Amino acid sequence: MLLAEASGFVYNRNTEKKPSNRGQRSLYMDILKKLTEELGVQRWQTEAAVKLIDEGNTIPFISRYRKEATGSLNDEVLRNLNERLTYLRNLEEKKEQVLGSIREQGKLTKELESQILAAETMVVVDDLYRPYRPKRRTRATIAKEKGLEGLADLIRLQMTKRPLTEDAAAYLSEEKGVLTPEEAIEGAGDILAESISDEADYRIYIRKLTFDEGKLTSAAKDEKTESVYEMYYNFEEPVKKLAGHRILALNRGEAEKILTVKLEAPEERILRYLEKKVIVRDNPYTSPVLKEVIEDSYKRLIAPAIEREIRNELTEKAEDGAIKVFGKNLEQLLMQPPIVGQVVLGWDPAFRTGCKLAVVDTTGKVLDTVVIYPTAPQNKVAEAKAVLKKLISKYHITLISVGNGTASRESEMVIVDLLKELPVKVQYVIVNEAGASVYSASKLATEEFPNFDVGQRSAASIARRLQDPLAELVKIDPKSIGVGQYQHDMNQKKLSEALAGVVEDCVNKVGVDLNTASASLLEYISGISKTLAKNIVLYREVNGRFSDRRQLLKVAKLGPKAYEQCAGFMRITGGTNPLDATSVHPESYEAAEKLLASMGYSGEDLRKGGLAGLSRRVKDVKKLSDSLGIGEITLKDIVKELEKPARDPRDEMPRPILRTDVLEMKDLTPGMILKGTVRNVIDFGVFVDIGVHQDGLVHISQITDKKFIKHPLEVLSVGDVVEVKVMSVDLQKKRIALTMKGLEA
Repeated sequence: MLLAEASGFVYNRNTEKKPSNRGQRSLYMDILKKLTEELGVQRWQTEAAVKLIDEGNTIPFISRYRKEATGSLNDEVLRNLNERLTYLRNLEEKKEQVLGSIREQGKLTKELESQILAAETMVVVDDLYRPYRPKRRTRATIAKEKGLEGLADLIRLQMTKRPLTEDAAAYLSEEKGVLTPEEAIEGAGDILAESISDEADYRIYIRKLTFDEGKLTSAAKDEKTESVYEMYYNFEEPVKKLAGHRILALNRGEAEKILTVKLEAPEERILRYLEKKVIVRDNPYTSPVLKEVIEDSYKRLIAPAIEREIRNELTEKAEDGAIKVFGKNLEQLLMQPPIVGQVVLGWDPAFRTGCKLAVVDTTGKVLDTVVIYPTAPQNKVAEAKAVLKKLISKYHITLISVGNGTASRESEMVIVDLLKELPVKVQYVIVNEAGASVYSASKLATEEFPNFDVGQRSAASIARRLQDPLAELVKIDPKSIGVGQYQHDMNQKKLSEALAGVVEDCVNKVGVDLNTASASLLEYISGISKTLAKNIVLYREVNGRFSDRRQLLKVAKLGPKAYEQCAGFMRITGGTNPLDATSVHPESYEAAEKLLASMGYSGEDLRKGGLAGLSRRVKDVKKLSDSLGIGEITLKDIVKELEKPARDPRDEMPRPILRTDVLEMKDLTPGMILKGTVRNVIDFGVFVDIGVHQDGLVHISQITDKKFIKHPLEVLSVGDVVEVKVMSVDLQKKRIALTMKGLEA
């Protein structure tokens, strides 16, 4: 689907409403230009992507099935484009509103209009609009009501040849509450202070200087208080050098009323700058007053606003960084390879209420649930072992999935002891149970397991997230999965949208089996809403298995557009058309069938499991794509898919470490080399599960000595299996310091 008109394309978000003037038209053109520059892509790619987004196509669909149109822009670039497109459009709308408001006041000059149109951020637009924004009652507006504007203008001119008290006498009014010359001068000063504060050029300069040379400091409200913020009890760092995780930590410490955080600006330089700008004549009567006014304007009006803006900007950037890290971690977690073909025992550990167990077969069906009490206070280890042995023998359990929450350590000891007594090989793995309790108490879990209590549901989830991490984890709010930092402190709407995008990309990369996928998994498929997902499941329950992708069009409320968006990501195994089991889109079936025929293959050949070596038989890609009426990129994708139908990208990811023995923290000694799994990646390092109850920290400085890295994500991801060496163990604080230096292959 190439855009023939791409080179001459001008985007307008309301196609029925063409831009009414050249100024507006240039704004829309500028958006495309800016996106092209920011993303480092070609202009035609930007135009095509924007057009496709505006036509209601999803990011996964564009990324996978409109490569010809966009020049193979990937989902990450497309999401960045979409996010910036939304921001820039909102910026243009804001400019239009501001220009309209100033125009109505009769105060819009050509120069001001040009400045507003050229603004690249909301902050600059706000700065320019400030003098014209309808104001609440301020000290300045009260002074204006008292008729003191004339006096303010006189002081501003700096040309009076007599003491200001004499000039001020003319503005005294008992009726208006101006009783002394000093009160009149003070009121005029308030008008001038606000006027200085409203000057956009001053604010832009002060904001830049404060950002470039300012320092963020923090101090403890009570130094005797023990807390995780102790390193910030006497802290200062230049604003422009502050790391994102420090900003978020300072914000949290401040919110918890443990820290006092301040932005220290180069105040003297700023005051000298303002004096130079405002005091244009050396007048003995006005200069002292103006100096006081300037100081008041800066300290009372400008500085607090600039501090607020800079801290908001720092927080926003830190949040964006943290969201990005969270997203990458979540992606790696969701894309962990499934452990297939094993009957799994899910183990939700606990003390007083007992450990909840759920036996789950190879398809994810719960076969049995039970509660055992091997941990304190009951300590019924022998009884628990007897129950476990019966379950393992009855259901041929080969793997135990243990949650890493409370009593995990004690449960692990029981399991390891049990494995030594078994005649068959059984392994166990510790899984991150973050979010299992959230899921088990959810409406979805209640619908899925109406007869289970929360503990049984949690145990089933712990087992299933090992069998198919993606299918299970999509049931949980991404924020609750536990692979981020400071996720509860940030803009929740932005975080939720970003993480939902990650989940959507992962689900669509893998694809789903149309006949087995749950509604919670289906709703992340391109073009499928919550309602449509439920309708698909309902259709399946009423009519039986889907045998053809086209049956989707019979699902209630699922129209041609939704079908176009979702069909390629829905798989049907054993259906009437073997192409339905692949990621080949129905719109390309004709081309795919012609390709198979030209190579001497039939649908049956494809059904048997792929056409190995097909790509080697395609000698002239351009010639073949022309004859099939499809693009070269599309042809290559079809060939790749036919060679290995419905390939699972998760197969290439590292597999979890299965254990049969246990280590305790006290067993660890400096120098010990262990294999572990990366559980979480944060700005300053990675947490690694090394088989003890406490994850160890590899600080960013200890990850590699081969090259300098700015962020751990450059070399490590959640789920990576790594070799680490123990540096130190602090039993009291439960801290393990690890290094990877010298162990890299």
